[in-house]
Amino acid sequence: MRRLPRISGAPIRVRFSPGLRASQNRLATAAESHASRWPEIHAGTFVRSRHTIVDVALLADSRELTRILLHELFHYVWARLGNSARQSFEQVLLAERAARSRGELGWSSELRRQNVRLPLGRPWREYVCEAFCDTAAWHYSGILAHGEFTLAPRFRRHRAQWFASWFNARALRV
Repeated sequence: MRRLPRISGAPIRVRFSPGLRASQNRLATAAESHASRWPEIHAGTFVRSRHTIVDVALLADSRELTRILLHELFHYVWARLGNSARQSFEQVLLAERAARSRGELGWSSELRRQNVRLPLGRPWREYVCEAFCDTAAWHYSGILAHGEFTLAPRFRRHRAQWFASWFNARALRV
């Protein structure tokens, strides 16, 4: 397991709730009638209000809870990362695209990747953010194998090198 860099920034509230579901930028529980047809999710993060909601079912699986919480933590990191780092990570993804890579390191980035036609616009930016968060969760969780880790090892190595170059000597700003 790679060591997570030091974290700095204002506190983040984490709350647990059962049966999380989401539709676009809205989050609800399965108990709410309007949300019963929305897809299930593990967690949701609201960067501006600095809170994250996690499905209570993850408390039964510490490995998966770690992976999901790391993913959510890195949404805060992404928001504070700065354009040069974001663009640098985007270049990694563009190189993968040019090499016709397949797969991803999490469901959220895989889903968005499938919906991207051109590397520009909002769908592309959302994919880059989710790929960053999924990669961070893979990189720091210590989980070597998972059903959602479908990206080829050579591309995983490039992403791991990127994370090592950007965060080994820096604190994570949330």
